[in-house]
Amino acid sequence: MAQARDLEQAAAERILVLDGAMGTMIQTHKPDEATYRGDRFVDWAQDVGGNNELLSLTQPDMIRDIHAAFLDAGADILCTNTFGANAISQADYGMVHLSAEMNAASVAIAREAIEQAGLDRPAWVAGAIGPTNQTASISPDVNDPGHRGVTFDQLADAYGEAARALVEAGADIILVETIFDTLNAKAALYAIDSLRDAGLAVPPIMISGTITDRSGRTLTGQTPEAFWVSVRHARPFSVGLNCALGAAEMRAHVRTLSGVADTRVSAYPNAGLPNDMGGYDEQPRETADHIGEWARAGLVNIVGGCCGTTPDHIAAIAKAVAGQRPRKIPAPVRRMRLSGLEMFEAAGADEGEAA
Repeated sequence: MAQARDLEQAAAERILVLDGAMGTMIQTHKPDEATYRGDRFVDWAQDVGGNNELLSLTQPDMIRDIHAAFLDAGADILCTNTFGANAISQADYGMVHLSAEMNAASVAIAREAIEQAGLDRPAWVAGAIGPTNQTASISPDVNDPGHRGVTFDQLADAYGEAARALVEAGADIILVETIFDTLNAKAALYAIDSLRDAGLAVPPIMISGTITDRSGRTLTGQTPEAFWVSVRHARPFSVGLNCALGAAEMRAHVRTLSGVADTRVSAYPNAGLPNDMGGYDEQPRETADHIGEWARAGLVNIVGGCCGTTPDHIAAIAKAVAGQRPRKIPAPVRRMRLSGLEMFEAAGADEGEAA
């Protein structure tokens, strides 16, 4: 509870800085199959290369050093190495049974990085929950629109296991991120709420969606406004956008979300759009210039970086927003808002006002 109060106070005073891309930093180490396996999984029956979350068990020093680099760059919030640490995603590697352990270990590693950094400022651990590799809203089979590769209950069970491990390990925040299908996110939020019903002290929740292209919609077709209305019931600490787009392309959608959300707004874009080789060329100063302008325009409360962003990007972003006032949170709208692919708002005066 003390950490949550400190987080609330800090967010009221300044723009908070998230860390950058864990996957990008892992790849700078050029890990091979043996690196992923470590000593513990040297005889594992199937390939595990690319299972970044496994590195929290086999290469904890690597993950801790990445966290330390982002802290040194000025990050206030470290996101755990748990993007795919759920039973559905880990099924690809035959490691479903390791999901909870991956989440718990990743929180401990991030906490150790903070303790070892000897900071003269507070820092928080955000337990990251990615979207899984399945979608609940659309069919993976173009010839069978009604088919689903996963059920809502299966998603909720997987998210719930991961979230419980993050909470019990002491995460200060739960971050439901890179949401391309809001129904998946609803399963995660339902699972997290169920933990409260079970008596766990659930920390503040951050929710971050993904606008997948220049259409201004998520993969399953929602606008930013509709996305917000779909998840507002969770009363999140923040709502925002991350991944898919660079800062230049994301600004309009951040502005839209900032105009409707009655909570804090977060944004952590990629380092520009990917090049022909799938890499990211945008330099730290370019990304920081965009995000600094968002801060001066009063659009954001929490900023950071996603794919392609390094400690240099985070250092530049932290410098760009230093001294800037966080976005003022508007009063809640007391009119009926419904979400489909777009937001519908009922006409009429707010509750308590004259008609």
